[in-house]
Amino acid sequence: MRMARCVRGPLSQDCRDAHANGPAVGITHHTERGHIARATLEAVCFQTKAILDAMEKDSGHKLAELKVDGGMSNSALCMQTQADLVAIPIVRPKMRETTALGAAIAAGFATQVWKSFDELKEVNTAGQTVFEPKMPARDSARLFRRWEKAVMMCKGWLAEEEEAEGKEDAAEMRENVEREGQEQGLKL
Repeated sequence: MRMARCVRGPLSQDCRDAHANGPAVGITHHTERGHIARATLEAVCFQTKAILDAMEKDSGHKLAELKVDGGMSNSALCMQTQADLVAIPIVRPKMRETTALGAAIAAGFATQVWKSFDELKEVNTAGQTVFEPKMPARDSARLFRRWEKAVMMCKGWLAEEEEAEGKEDAAEMRENVEREGQEQGLKL
């Protein structure tokens, strides 16, 4: 089962279709709540990988590690899944809600407690957890390709209905989806 989660915003790779909100692909009569929860969590990781891949392509630089914080970083399953998908270590600090830490650091710079970012290299590193990639690259790539296919399948899923309602861009949307799928070697 896959969730084709699509984030809106400037970093949303391949998810600019207003109808690709988060369809579930592969549900069977054996699907339970846990499957849906895991598929949703994995979708966040797949989306993060898509964004990191785009950033790497645009910048020409590969990340050596990914430092995380916030609520989702509390999930060891999510962090290990992310490490497996992006194939780099995921570093989770002991203190994960870093918004207040950032404000304190900014205040420290403003009052000249610190004069250089180099002085902060060890801040919030004690007790950190590192999630190393464990999944073979071939398996990770296969899972990511399946997620990309799920995203492609959900693009334009209302195009026929909108076309029947007289929306002029529906046919163009369907053609774009088909072309993008062909470019990525996906059979839809």
